Formats: sequence, structure tokens, C-alpha cells
Amino acid sequence: MASSGRTARGQDLRDWIAHMERAGELIHIEGADREREIGGIIDIAMRGMNRPSVLFDKVPGYEPGFRVLSNLLTSVKRIALTLGLPEDTSEVDLVRFWRDYMKNAPTIPPKQVNHGALLENTFTGDDIDLLKIPTPRWHEGDGGYFMGTGCMVIMKDPESGWINYGAYRVQVHDKKTASVMISKGKHGDILMRKYHEKGQPCPIAVVVGVHPGLFAVAGLEIPYGKNEFEAAGGLLGEEIRIINGPVTGLPIPAEAEIAFEGYVHKGDLIEEGPLGEWTGYYAGGKDMRPAIRVETFWHRDNPVLTGAIPGVPPNDDTFYRGTARSGAVWQELEAAGVPEVRGVWSHEAGGSRMWLTVSIKQMYAGHAKQAGLIASQCHAGAYANRVVVVVDDDIDPANINDVIWSICTRCDPRDDVQLLHGCWSTHLDPMSYPEDKHNMNSRMIIDACVPWNRKASWPDVVRNSPELEKDVRAKFGAFLPKNW
Repeated sequence: MASSGRTARGQDLRDWIAHMERAGELIHIEGADREREIGGIIDIAMRGMNRPSVLFDKVPGYEPGFRVLSNLLTSVKRIALTLGLPEDTSEVDLVRFWRDYMKNAPTIPPKQVNHGALLENTFTGDDIDLLKIPTPRWHEGDGGYFMGTGCMVIMKDPESGWINYGAYRVQVHDKKTASVMISKGKHGDILMRKYHEKGQPCPIAVVVGVHPGLFAVAGLEIPYGKNEFEAAGGLLGEEIRIINGPVTGLPIPAEAEIAFEGYVHKGDLIEEGPLGEWTGYYAGGKDMRPAIRVETFWHRDNPVLTGAIPGVPPNDDTFYRGTARSGAVWQELEAAGVPEVRGVWSHEAGGSRMWLTVSIKQMYAGHAKQAGLIASQCHAGAYANRVVVVVDDDIDPANINDVIWSICTRCDPRDDVQLLHGCWSTHLDPMSYPEDKHNMNSRMIIDACVPWNRKASWPDVVRNSPELEKDVRAKFGAFLPKNW
């Protein structure tokens, strides 16, 4: 789907909330406590059929108007609306949009301003109090309160000045102390080590509560050295308005709801976790993580804390990262020379990473194997992947029943399943290799395409011909549900 016909996105979270209310995609709940009830409601909402966004207000013990917003992007419809696409955009069309975005990589530089709603309340020194925000305990077994799930963690390369932001988990420990957990090999980890190897503290800013399109870029596979603010500007179609933190100089969105800045010093660690993670487990447990010593804290009047809550899929990771990652895998497959890719889908149960399905129009012997192997190891698909399934172009990769049918009828496990060992994973994966090979896993490539040497003799599929499908829909379309 091309970007033509997209509507304006804006960059203020409150405009997005109003948009979702008009679209029937958001519900309000008052009086839920932050210790058990907000997280309990979110868990139920993520398992529901429609998975609406939920806005919590009047949290007991906190100022009325200090709100919590969850389930930002837990539906294809909501992602489409966020990106300015039609609300009936299909799964594969949404992935195609992400593919085109990754391929063309439009960028708009941010605009520095000296004003913004974030500055309505500014605190320094002993006036800093992160605990005034009603950060929930998202899951019963969490080891604390994680302000940073739906967040931007902003850092700068000490050598080139490159600005990077990512979606890393941030726990609040006291009024002026937070912690950050960044997986090894991620851009934030690389940048932090650069400062510490130079004997310098690492400047860092954490932003919570921005337009979900701006937040989503934090979870994308933006190449090393590319400025996420420029990528977000290209995605939203306008320059991102930023202010510079007075202590760190890091750029911070001017319309953000909540933000703080400070430093991470080498060897300054604090016990962090556990947090129920995107794999659906409390993998990782407690560990010592870098402490953030906060020096400036901001929030808007009546601020909204956003949560992109990891947990048993489906969750925010499943949808916004899954659809964007599928588009990135599609683009990288084509860039690697794999022809006739017809669609990519990251299945919900895999938490956006563990299950990829690739649909191709077979062009030559070995085409399916090539697509599967490259999808499992290209940058966007390599991290924590477990299963890659390659199907023919008559299979919708987002329709899991058709994918499983294809595996059951077109795959011979003896010849069509390959295992790879020693691949890139994460300690959050409960099946990751033991300590001697930590952050590694194995994965399975399933060729579920019609065997190349049997295509001519393969039996016909029992399904409407294109002509009959067209005729029936033209004559009886008014009687058929829209999602048929």
C-alpha cells in the first residue's frame, strides 16, 4: 500500500486519544489501583476479542487527572489509524506499508523549539519525585514499578553525535533513581559502553507518553547510525518538535507527557526486575542493572503514562513491532535478491519475533529454502527467532489456519525442515542456551511450499476460482460480513 491517501498523524498523544475515542477504539476506567487492578484489567483486555486501548483515571492515592494509558497498538486497525491509513487496512497491506517505509526510508529532521507542553511542570534537585506518577505494577509477579515500557530511551554517540532512541525497560526505584535494562548488542548498550570505556558517565533521557507513531520507531530495526527522530518525522509526515535537556543536551519531544534526564555512571548498578516479558514468562529474574541518577524531571498538567505491556502474546510487541518487523524482513529479503516475495507475517503467538511466515511465488528450485534461510538471519529477523515457515503465494501468511494447513499437506519433515544452531537470541528467551552459550538459540526453517519437482502434478486446491469469487461477491456482497 503506498503512502498516498494517508491522513495527518500529528505528534501529540492527546490528539491520538481523541482520534481513538471517535473510532471506538478506547475505553475509560476509573478507580483501579496501581498495585493489582490496573495490571489485572490490562491482562484481561489483551486476551479480549477487540483488545481496546484502555485509559485509567482517578487512580487511588494519586492526583485525579494523572492517568495511565495501555494497549496502545494491540490491533491492526489501531496501528493503521495511527499511521493515517484506512481503518480497514488488511494485515498484509499494513506489512506492505512498513516494507515500503523501510525501503524508501523517508526522513524529516527534527525542529528545535524552546517551548512545549512538557515544560508545564519542571523539577530539579530535591523537588524531583518520580513517585508522583501512578506507575502500575503491570503483573502480579513483577519486582517493581516499570515506568518505561511504552517509552523512548534517548542516548547520543560520544564520538559522532548520532542521536538514538530505543524502547528499553525502565524501572522506578525512588524519587530520583531509575534503572534501565538493555539487551547486549542493542544500540543503547553499545553507546553506553562507549562512554564508560572513555571513563565518562553516559547521558540518558527517558520519555513516556508520546504519540504512538513516534514511540513505535523506538521498537523498529532502524540501522545503526541513523537518527530515529528523523525516521519518526518521515513516518508521521512532519518535523518532530524537540527541546534540549538542560543537563544532558539530549533532544526530548516537546509535547511529551513525562520525561526525565540524568546520567548512568560506570559500575553504578541497582537490583532490577523481574518483569513479565514479551515471551510470556518472567525470564531473566532479578539482576543488577545500570542506575539512572535523575537530574531533571518534567511532566505536563494531568500527565498520561503510557504502557506497552509485555506479557503472554498478543500484546503491543505482537502488533506494532510484529507488523513493522515483518515489513523490514520483506524489504531485507528483496534487498538480498530474493524475488517474488508476496507477504510476510510475524505471528501473534511469537511475540513479534519467534514465528515468521513468508509467502513467495516459487520461481526456481531452492527458492523456498533460500527465502527461509535469509528471513531467519537477516537483521530484522535474526534476533530471538524460533520458526520460519515459507508458503506459496496462494496462502495468506497472516491466516494461521492456512499456514498450518500448508505445513500439514505440503511439508515432508524429512526433507523440508532444517535446523540452525548458535543463532542470536536473548536471555529473555526461556529456551536460550545455558550460561556457556548465553543469548543463543536454535531455530527451525520449514519449507511448506508445494515441492518444486511436483508442481505440475500437484492436485488442485478445493477453493473458489477467482471468477466465481468475483461473481459471488459482486452479487451478494451486501449480505456478506465485511471480514469474510
